Amino acid sequence: MNFAVIINITYIIAAILFALGLKMMSSPVSARKGNMLSAVGMLIAISATLATKGLTYQWILTGVIVGSVAGILAAYLVAMTSMPGMVGLLNGSGGLASLLVGWAVYHFHPHSDTFTTITIFLSILIGGVTFTGSVVAWAKLEEVIISGKPVLFKGQQIVNFVILLAIFSCGIIYAMDPAANYPVFIATVVLSLILGVLSVIPIGGADMPVVICLLNSYSGMAACTTGFVIQNNILIVAGSLVGASGIILTQIMCKAMNRSLANVLFSGFGSVIQKEGKGIQGEIKPITAEDAYLILEAANSVVFVPGYGMAVAQAQHVVRELGELLEKNGTEVKYAIHPVAGRMPGHMNVLLAEANVPYDQLVEMDNINPTMDTVDVAVIIGANDVVNPAARHDKSSPIYGMPIIDADKAKTVFVLKRSMNPGFAGIQNELFYYENTRMLFGDAKQSIQGLVAEFKSS
Repeated sequence: MNFAVIINITYIIAAILFALGLKMMSSPVSARKGNMLSAVGMLIAISATLATKGLTYQWILTGVIVGSVAGILAAYLVAMTSMPGMVGLLNGSGGLASLLVGWAVYHFHPHSDTFTTITIFLSILIGGVTFTGSVVAWAKLEEVIISGKPVLFKGQQIVNFVILLAIFSCGIIYAMDPAANYPVFIATVVLSLILGVLSVIPIGGADMPVVICLLNSYSGMAACTTGFVIQNNILIVAGSLVGASGIILTQIMCKAMNRSLANVLFSGFGSVIQKEGKGIQGEIKPITAEDAYLILEAANSVVFVPGYGMAVAQAQHVVRELGELLEKNGTEVKYAIHPVAGRMPGHMNVLLAEANVPYDQLVEMDNINPTMDTVDVAVIIGANDVVNPAARHDKSSPIYGMPIIDADKAKTVFVLKRSMNPGFAGIQNELFYYENTRMLFGDAKQSIQGLVAEFKSS
């Protein structure tokens, strides 16, 4: 058995571990083990690649050290509220890596065959769009330099189409004679980077979970094409898995919002902010922590509905503490999870898992909704659009048709918010004006701490 065969067998083992890891990550119960299994598979794949002859190890070692230090610092220093942005940057780094590898292969081997030339072009195109698109997504999520709202201008879609047409025109010219068309290749790189920026700026904050999924898929496709460029089997397999899973997750996110991918990418959703209380009848009824405690203390069932506000306040740990106190009081406690709550897929699951909330208490939207009318108290922590009843009946609402958590059907609803500002969709929530709703204003963490203190002092 020669050395190349051993390397490929090792790659097959790594690919199997990737597939098993992805399967296990489909459930919160096994997600951590799945992540570890995939990491082991990647370690095996990297080790096999490093065993390949002809590598320049001093540069590889430099990359390992720099990457390891950056990864460790990010893991320890990046707050959970910034995790969606970090995921976006990781997607972008994958795209940039694919772009640079394709560029390097072209630089050192400008007389490549037609197949390699085409795959280099694709790795440049997809990698460039992924890199700058992910950086813009990060900037919009963190509201650094650019606003989280859609950035629109007249003829935007036409401009994007013209740039895409120019990229493919450059690709054809480049492929006709790669060695003689280096300036055209550079133009392809520049245009791809510009297209990434223009593709993401018109997308609003409410759609960021979908964008993160899509960019994740792009990074996988970029890695796959790069695998063909350097003829590396495991890179092709890993890129295909990431690309396919990202597309599937994108579709799941779109379904959760009852919108098409085209609508997400091109509608400029969230560009118009509705003024406070416009078109909504009713009166806001504030409540104090003391009065909220009396209602919770008598409740037989409580459902927490977390949203991005919980992430901002870093309230997940005190929410778990309050849940435990309620259970000791004989109350049934559950956590209703909407697929697009937060700013990335699974955002609420990650936060609650960090706080060691039992997995069996996390209930998906489709499973919790049939029982919401039997719930004594629904506690909404920073969620807005995913509990807005307008999605069910108001055909003029931009979120009409989006599946929501039916928190309004609970006997009593507590809404924890800093103010009456609208959510990502830019519209007011009519639930706040319902007869069974009480508003507990203030920082979510401090409000929950107030409730915890009431339970402990009783």
